[in-house]
Parts: sequence; structure tokens; C-alpha cells
Amino acid sequence: MITEIMESSSSVFSSRSSLAITFFGTTAKPKPFLITLNPSTSKGWRKIKSNTRTISLSSLSSFNLHPLHNDPIKVDDQEQETLDETTMLLSDLQNMDPAFHEQLLYEALIWSSLHGLVVGDKKIQRSGRVPGVGMVHSPFSLLPKPFPQFHWQQACQLAPLFNELVDRVSLDGEFLQESLSRTKEVDVFTGRLLDIHSKMLKNNKREEIRLGLHRSDYMLDSQTNSLLQVELNTISTSSIAPGCIVSDLHRNLLDQHGKLLGLDSGRIPRNSAVRRYAEALAKAWNEYNNPRAVVLVVVQTDEHNMYDQHWLLYILKEIYPF
Repeated sequence: MITEIMESSSSVFSSRSSLAITFFGTTAKPKPFLITLNPSTSKGWRKIKSNTRTISLSSLSSFNLHPLHNDPIKVDDQEQETLDETTMLLSDLQNMDPAFHEQLLYEALIWSSLHGLVVGDKKIQRSGRVPGVGMVHSPFSLLPKPFPQFHWQQACQLAPLFNELVDRVSLDGEFLQESLSRTKEVDVFTGRLLDIHSKMLKNNKREEIRLGLHRSDYMLDSQTNSLLQVELNTISTSSIAPGCIVSDLHRNLLDQHGKLLGLDSGRIPRNSAVRRYAEALAKAWNEYNNPRAVVLVVVQTDEHNMYDQHWLLYILKEIYPF
């Protein structure tokens, strides 16, 4: 199992800056084998011995092997003080000068339009079918919000555990069919998936190569100061590209106005999630060892979020022109 976790030492975060990618090789019951990849460096090609065979990693960055653990994460006093000060500052920003607020908003909208932070306007029918028609900016926060580093690290530790859990559950066909039987009665989409799954089970069809691209969403509960998981996305892991662009947007605004706002753009972590997704897809394609294999993209008839998908495909074709 190869798991990538984007880590950061920052306590100020843009939206959706986390990423977890799991790649499972040929084995019915995979044994835990964790590799943490540091997205800030690139060390070229490496080979690692897994429990089944040798796995080649492309330039997915340097890595360190370490055991999974559930040790409690302690809050650093200095970090907590910085977080409290930042929270108070952002609260004060709600009362910022209206003219300055309008200037920030204007600059953010211009930057978003120039850098592809856009979606199709649902009010315009052709915006989900024809590229370039009826584009509006994606929803975004004007400024980054503070987030404790220790909770970020906690989410990073949980990622490989959830990834392995999802993979193991996916291998238990009987459990899936039974646990989702009631959902199948009320949800057409899930029902069709279970029908396909049932046919594969009857035909004893097994996939030896599996790639999971997951997005785990969390919120910080203010009353208990606990990190709570909202959902674990295994099908619709969208907004990967917009999340990367929002990080760049916040960094750009703070580069220009950080001193006035009292915020440091250096505390916003680099977000390369969309590139990591493209590298994972390329790695899965390479594992098939078949030049005729393809990366199939299945989309809705009217897809107003097409630019998120096209960002991923553009980067995939740019760095891996198969």
C-alpha cells in the first residue's frame, strides 16, 4: 500500500488543502505498508519492496517509512497563542474598512478569472456542455482561516487508516451487498452500482490493480475543540484543482496586503493535490503494462464543474503524454 499525505507546519490554511492517495497492488488482503511522501521535494525514481512485489515510484517526491500510531497530539503553547491571536485578528477583519474590503474582493475576482478558478453558471443552460460559456468564479473564502497544526497532523495520521479500511471493505463483497441493501431500495445510483457489483461477483471477476483517490472532510468543533470527520468521499472527490488555486489566491492577496492585514502568506502551505492526483492516475495506468490501456473519464451530461476535471486532465497530459 502506498499512501501520500500532504503535511504542513502552518496554522493558517486555505480550503481543501489535504489529500490522501492510496494505491494497492496485487493481494486480496493487503498488509499495512506506509510510505509518507513529502510534496516539497522531488527525488526522481525510486524502488521499494512491498509485501508482494517491487513497486516503482515516479517523481512523487521523497519518502520516509514510519509506523502508524495513535499517540495523542499535544498543543504547543506558542502555537495556541499564535492561533488565538490570528483568530482575534480575523474577527477584527470582519469590521474592516468597506472600501478596502471592496478592493480585496475586486482583486480576488480578477485573479480568479485569470487563473481558472471558475465553474459553469447553472442559470445558463449551455454552461455545462460548452467550455467557455457562462463561466462564473468558484465559491471561495476571501481570506484564509486559521487551523491548528496538531489537528492537521491528526488528520494526516488518520488518512492511511481510513484508506486501508475503505480498501478492505471494498474486497468484502458479501458485506457490501448486505450493508447497502436498504440503501439500494431508495437510491437508484447505488442500486445500479450494486447490480454491477453483484454480476462481477457471480462471474468471479477480480481486479488485481486498484487505485483509490479519497477526500476526507473535517470540521473543527468549537465546543469540544475536536476534529470531527464530516464525510469520506470515495466517488466524488471533486474540487481538487480549485482547492489548489484557492491556496494560490490567498497567497497572492497576502503577498500584497499581508502587512496591513497582519497575516503572513508564508504560513499558507503549498497545495499540489491536483498534480498528485495526476501522478497517481499515471502510476495506475503504468501498472497495467498495456500501451492500449486508457484513463476513462465518466462525466454527467451537464457538468458545470467541468473545469475542475479539465485541470486534472490537462496536468495529466502535460506531465505524462502517454
